[in-house]
Amino acid sequence: MAKVLQQTAIILLDECTMTHKKSLEAIHRTMLDLRGNQNIFSGALILLSGDFRQTLPLIPRSTPADEINACLKSSFMWRYVRKLTLNINMRVQLQNDQSADRFSKQLLEIGNGKVQIDNTNESQESQWLSERAILAPKNVQVNAINYLIQEKLPGAVISYKSIDSALNEDDAVNYPVEFLNSLEPPGIPPHFLNLKYGSSIILLRNLNAPKLCNGTRLAVKRLSRI
Repeated sequence: MAKVLQQTAIILLDECTMTHKKSLEAIHRTMLDLRGNQNIFSGALILLSGDFRQTLPLIPRSTPADEINACLKSSFMWRYVRKLTLNINMRVQLQNDQSADRFSKQLLEIGNGKVQIDNTNESQESQWLSERAILAPKNVQVNAINYLIQEKLPGAVISYKSIDSALNEDDAVNYPVEFLNSLEPPGIPPHFLNLKYGSSIILLRNLNAPKLCNGTRLAVKRLSRI
């Protein structure tokens, strides 16, 4: 990894607004140690992408001031950042999706604080949201909710198993298949994927651009047994 970083020309950091400022500073110090160049990031280009109107770093048991202090803008390195703004919604432009256009404009209005807050009917709004959104803090709760929803759908469940194995034979002793099967990293389906006809699913990886994008909601219409 050190050799890779020594030859790196650019590092991409997506959703950087949720990153703690110490992480960026740690990358800077690491690059200085590995490359011996005293410039910022030892001469490598760092591309940050994100919107500070969204989620800031999450600090357990902290105050809003702690979150602001952990933000990248509070880092001593922020003065070296050059800001570029993206103004064209490519999903809308490529697909001519008017609903996506309206949704993107609504997000900008919320981020800019232009949406009026109506507190006169707060309880009714909470009830309205509770019938349309399911919020869960961890994957454990999400899996439990998915199981309950699957039980209510008619038909038999078809299970699909992943094939987990260590690429290096020497690592197979330290990372047995049972351990690999227990891992649930973000953005990867679980080892046991249980589906029924009509199940609601979400696309994790885009395989048919630009018609389908990451995060597209879909419904299962056909299942095959392997």
